[in-house]
Amino acid sequence: MKNLFKSSRFKLIVAIVALLLVGMLLAAINGNGATAQSSIIGTIFTPAHLVADKLSNGIDRITDNAKGDTQYEQKIDELQRALGDLQDQLADYNNLKSQNELYKEALELKEDNPDFKFIEASVIGRDSANPYCSFTISKGTVSGVKDGDAVLYGKYLVGVIKKAYPTYSVVNSIIDPDFSVSAYDINTKEISYVTGDAQIAKDGYCKFENLDSSTKISYGSIIATAGISSTMPRDIIIGTVRDIDDEITNISTYAVIEPGTDIEKLDECLVLTNFTAESEAD
Repeated sequence: MKNLFKSSRFKLIVAIVALLLVGMLLAAINGNGATAQSSIIGTIFTPAHLVADKLSNGIDRITDNAKGDTQYEQKIDELQRALGDLQDQLADYNNLKSQNELYKEALELKEDNPDFKFIEASVIGRDSANPYCSFTISKGTVSGVKDGDAVLYGKYLVGVIKKAYPTYSVVNSIIDPDFSVSAYDINTKEISYVTGDAQIAKDGYCKFENLDSSTKISYGSIIATAGISSTMPRDIIIGTVRDIDDEITNISTYAVIEPGTDIEKLDECLVLTNFTAESEAD
């Protein structure tokens, strides 16, 4: 509506109305007779009356259009609110779907390891300056989380607790160079260790290091934890082999590992809280 008052058409109407008022004032001063002045005034203002009538009709149409625009804007608002509701429902659905996937895979792992105890945690922070996808979770020591606990998404290892605080914990991801865990290829049974590497971490990968140059490991092989560590159980899947290459600095070979889940997009995880080598032996 504000645009209407600023338009050139509206300003023209105001100017014509002003002229009409001046004309009416002059006519009142000169009386109702057909004097020369009144004839001149009539000659000038008769076309103005016609223009005013047309513009008046135009302004009515503009007003109608403005009313239509208001109704249109209201309709848009209604549709936007409806769209917002649908987006909220979709977000809820995606969260529920993600939780179902998380628990389904964790349940498979727990069926094979009935003594495992998990604590669910949300990802509450990420360090944008950290290129290794380390993150902070919503559970800490008061919930039973401790340093070195395995952090999983379903049946996949995503990292370990670097530091547990009372109400939150910092997680080192498996692509961090500070991370290291014993691992093996489930097909060839070759054992070594998986660690992060600065060069391939930017692609979201980690390394299965120190392999023999005659390794039988091949593309698509599944790499899992070997369970040598006292805080890490055996057979937690780390990822699959993407490539095999030779080290530049020595004669060993390494495999590039793609993690089983996209660590950068995690918003939930599970912490394995009660594992010890003794509990697995039992």
